[in-house]
Amino acid sequence: MTEIVDGEALAAEIREGVADAVEQFEGEGVTPGLATVLMEADPASETYVEMKQRDCEEVGIDGIHVEVDPDAPAEELHETIRELNEGTAANGILVQMPVPDHVDAQAVQAAVDPAKDVDGFHPENVGRLMSGEPRFRPCTPHGVQRLLADAGVETEGADVVVVGRSNIVGRPLANLLSRRADDGNATVTLCHSRTADLAAHTRRADVVVAAAGVPEMIDAEMVTPDTTVIDVGINRVERDGESTLVGDADFDDLEGYVDAITPVPGGVGPMTRAMLLYNTVKATREQTGVDVSLP
Repeated sequence: MTEIVDGEALAAEIREGVADAVEQFEGEGVTPGLATVLMEADPASETYVEMKQRDCEEVGIDGIHVEVDPDAPAEELHETIRELNEGTAANGILVQMPVPDHVDAQAVQAAVDPAKDVDGFHPENVGRLMSGEPRFRPCTPHGVQRLLADAGVETEGADVVVVGRSNIVGRPLANLLSRRADDGNATVTLCHSRTADLAAHTRRADVVVAAAGVPEMIDAEMVTPDTTVIDVGINRVERDGESTLVGDADFDDLEGYVDAITPVPGGVGPMTRAMLLYNTVKATREQTGVDVSLP
């Protein structure tokens, strides 16, 4: 029987632990704050920001939301970031991507104070991750690690195939899973759109992480019954005249065949949001010196 790895349940546990940490901070006169900055007039981005703000409210983090006119010059966004960097209200800063075409996204990521970069995308934080000493683990890769641990998947010595080489998921996850650590020590193969005979790699894997942005690309012919499939993909497709969400793995084909799988929705997505809250309280602890327990 296939184990359905419940990201909603684990995320709820982590949010509860974050709420406990916030209470400890408040006992010391500190309220953690997370700033979300939105410049692109994009419905999906607006929804993501609203969800993150609701998450903050749920656990007691002070949610600070700033919107910048999409037609404003890039300097206006950079000035907003400078104010948040220098202020004390926001311990974490998240600039919602994408930004308008006339704004350099890499320059925006580099403008955020590395100590407040709870996304983990600042060049300094990327370098720390690559060197094996991350300040913040990027939220989705960290969420995947926590899901694997919760499902009892031993990564040490495991053969892991990550399908997708983005700087947001694939690359940092491959680094985290291969580093010398209790939740690492895996042998990781990073595959992508130019990989020849992808199935030859995925069929020998103990764990397959599907993060390529291609709907239902991983099916039963590409894995074995012993495989754990972590599905990072979120794709909207038309099916029977209705719009529905599917992952990068074919859930219907894999359920009942593989050892374990995350659903979409309800798998990695809730964990990404929970780890953002985790990074915010971690940032608060480092900035204030108040020693609290992290979930």
